[in-house]
Amino acid sequence: MSLVTLDSLLQKAKKEKYAVGAFNATDLNTARGIIAAAEETNSPVILQFAEVHEEFVPLDTIAPIYLDLAQKAKVPVCVHLDHGENFETIIKAIHLGFTSVMVDASTKPIAENTQMTREIVKIAKALNVSVESELGRMNKEDGTNTLDYNDMADTYTDPHEAKQFTAATNISALAVAFGTVHGLYAKKPNLNFERLKEIRDNTTVPLVMHGGSGLSDEEYRQAILNGVTKINYYSTMSFDVTNGIRDFLNNKKDAYLYDLDLQTIDLVKKNLIAKIKVFGSENQA
Repeated sequence: MSLVTLDSLLQKAKKEKYAVGAFNATDLNTARGIIAAAEETNSPVILQFAEVHEEFVPLDTIAPIYLDLAQKAKVPVCVHLDHGENFETIIKAIHLGFTSVMVDASTKPIAENTQMTREIVKIAKALNVSVESELGRMNKEDGTNTLDYNDMADTYTDPHEAKQFTAATNISALAVAFGTVHGLYAKKPNLNFERLKEIRDNTTVPLVMHGGSGLSDEEYRQAILNGVTKINYYSTMSFDVTNGIRDFLNNKKDAYLYDLDLQTIDLVKKNLIAKIKVFGSENQA
């Protein structure tokens, strides 16, 4: 129980064909809501902090808080650095006690991506820290409605490159691109499950789906059926919880700051319980 590696969570999920939810947080109350959802459903969980979120809170400030929550949790918790782009940040997360890190060099040529990932893996594995890496290019939805969801084939992960990349790097998990996007979808996504299946059939490592917000329950299930064992879900939760807080404030004129703390925890918990059940990790702790 408590603090575990990504590798230990995903190997079990891969074998038993479910996915573990990976949820980002930038504050204590969101993190508490994530742990509460996992405990109530008796589910393993991945508590994430993205490198780009350091503008909201420094990594070395939030790390001890997340690690303390994980160590005291009643379920297995992996504390994971999401989208680590800088070598220094990734190494810092490892030294701070994160049990998993993501190397995101997906915008670089595959040779550079491979080299950077291998360097991190060599360090991380020696310290029993798991490593996720990304191959393919994830688009980001910026709300302008200009992103063509039907024209993303050139961003998809190549199955044969995935086979070579995973063999060369010895990573614990591979984030793949097959039509999902970061952020809130402006229209119905177009997911290429056949491509995902090809990637699964050409690799042996657990697969990760980024851009997991806003999909239908059936799309989640299809992704899991075709090899996904880790689902990153953040934007929709963040948006829904914010609107929930707005509704709460509109109906409670005498609210205090601590009321918002409790509301945030509860709203995050309820939002994630529903997703954990769809992902199939309930009672898998």
